[in-house]
Amino acid sequence: MPQPLELPFKRIFISGGAGVIGQEMTRRLATLNADIQVLVGDIKPRPVDFPAQFQYRQGDLNFLTEAEIADFAPDLFIHLAATFERSTETYGFWEENFRHNVQLSHHLMTVQKDLPSLRRVVFASSYLIYDPALYNFTEVPAAPRSLRETDPILPRNLTGMAKLAHEIELRFLDTFRAQQFSTVAPRIYRGYGRNGRDITSRWVRMLLAGEEITVYGAESFFDYLYAADTAEGLLRLAAAETVTGLVNLGTGRARRVAEVVDVLKQNFPGMRAKYVASDIPFEASQADMTLWSSQIDWLPPTTLEVAIPEIIAFERARQDTLAATEASAAKGPGHVLISSISAKVPLAHAVKNAAKRLNPGIKIVGGDLNPQALGFHFTDESWAMPMTTDEHLSAIIGHCQTQGITRIIPTRDGELAFWSRHRAALADASIAVLVSPPEAVQRCLDKLEFSTFGQENGLPIIPTSLSIDTLAGDQPNPNAAFVVKERHGAGSLSLGLNLPYAAAVAHAQTLSEPIFQPFIQGREISVDGYVSRSGRVHGLVARTRDVVVRGESQITTTFHDPQLLARLTPIIEKLGLYGPFVLQALLTPDDGLHIIECNSRFGGASTLGIAAGVDSFFWFLQEAAGADLQQFPFRPVAGPLRQVRMATDVVVAV
Repeated sequence: MPQPLELPFKRIFISGGAGVIGQEMTRRLATLNADIQVLVGDIKPRPVDFPAQFQYRQGDLNFLTEAEIADFAPDLFIHLAATFERSTETYGFWEENFRHNVQLSHHLMTVQKDLPSLRRVVFASSYLIYDPALYNFTEVPAAPRSLRETDPILPRNLTGMAKLAHEIELRFLDTFRAQQFSTVAPRIYRGYGRNGRDITSRWVRMLLAGEEITVYGAESFFDYLYAADTAEGLLRLAAAETVTGLVNLGTGRARRVAEVVDVLKQNFPGMRAKYVASDIPFEASQADMTLWSSQIDWLPPTTLEVAIPEIIAFERARQDTLAATEASAAKGPGHVLISSISAKVPLAHAVKNAAKRLNPGIKIVGGDLNPQALGFHFTDESWAMPMTTDEHLSAIIGHCQTQGITRIIPTRDGELAFWSRHRAALADASIAVLVSPPEAVQRCLDKLEFSTFGQENGLPIIPTSLSIDTLAGDQPNPNAAFVVKERHGAGSLSLGLNLPYAAAVAHAQTLSEPIFQPFIQGREISVDGYVSRSGRVHGLVARTRDVVVRGESQITTTFHDPQLLARLTPIIEKLGLYGPFVLQALLTPDDGLHIIECNSRFGGASTLGIAAGVDSFFWFLQEAAGADLQQFPFRPVAGPLRQVRMATDVVVAV
């Protein structure tokens, strides 16, 4: 009787944990010691039944940073993440294999190899590494060939090549890091399991639908390894820290394809199966488990006769939700609309970069009234969209649903009220919008209301009035100076700055709806930040406005002032914002803080905020996918950064 599984690890990072093996593994880990902490990273969304106590990070792990994984500090890394194709690899798999097999494996070890916490690495390799001449035959094989770890290797496809490449990388690291962590690469045999993409699961789904199945190579042998057993085996191998290098993981008992069909017949007596001849060689392989058995007191116990009824029961149980799941999958990863894109090229690049980190399949759609908008040249698709007015709401929602757009990023002050007002209707259509609640949007758009809110709540917002005399008093100070601007919109475009009383009154005559503020001499700064769905400030970066052109920072530099940011945090949270914002303020020599205004959207120079750590668009995409931003903490970049905004030429082939 094998001993119960005991893991000598407390913090486990699993890549590809939303796959068939990964889900079995997380379910198994959830039954073990409650002290175990698990972080799963996967490009797919969090599975519905994923253990609530474990952390889940959705996104392309090629963008996982050393700082991010160091925060979790794993002592065990189980690398399951991989991409593959069902049988013959297509021409298009060339790039996919490199990015999500070769490059990903290399990257994940790069960001972890120097972590002091890491003690053990388990890499899910494959028997596809062995020379196929050992187990492929032109004639019907009489018996399977047992493959040993010492047998010749010659990967039979790109997936096998990628597995071998990382085996060699781990062997290289052993030369330098063996005293820090141990590595083992189990070569896994023919996997199948619940919710799988393997032929067994596909056959079960077809039979449940009353369809005929097609059987190729019925005489071939495969070492069928149930995913639940694979997960158990990998965890037991992880616990056996003295086992290193290469080791087979299979049952050691190959079964013919015809036997799989026989088990299906036992469960579907009326099934229809068509046997088709093929020019594909017969396979006859199984794992030689001698090395495994000499070091691990456990062998995979689940037979086809036990596993297939479990797969059938699983597929039957999810029939009610299967159609909805497939319909959702057919819609793709959910695309992003940037509305009023105009010439906001740096913003488009920033959104593209964020989306790529979450899922490379996400498309960025530029939307604008102008069919010749410059930004259209820098998005995946373009949409000459209607005006953002109430009568066009249904058409906008309909277009988004047809095009698979599930997230919208407004970029213009004039449209914020529209998107905010219809947030609920858009949410009902499964469309998330990066916009604050209506009252917060209105508060930021109306400079008088913004100031009044500040006065009522004890916030250091510069006093604002419709009447200059309210500020000047009955006996105006002849040395007093004022600021005059429009009540709504971009006040800097018609700004009257540092004006004496008479000049301020005269300038007001040139404006549509002027407001007055006292002129305060100080250093003007901008603060880029992001407020999460919970209403908490998730990240703040302050920057000086070194050169300002038409109200936007042409040259701007970040600076580090923890006391200032700590002072600003509760102020910002009182404003009731959601998502990115830009706060403008003055700092005076007497340690005074005077807030000028707040834009409840991503600003023109806010790309510097992203570079400095305020990862606004990635955070939005994660929240829209249901993630808790505690999984993505704010990590400010050390040292000041300067951004110079400039025009540049782009030449493309047409």
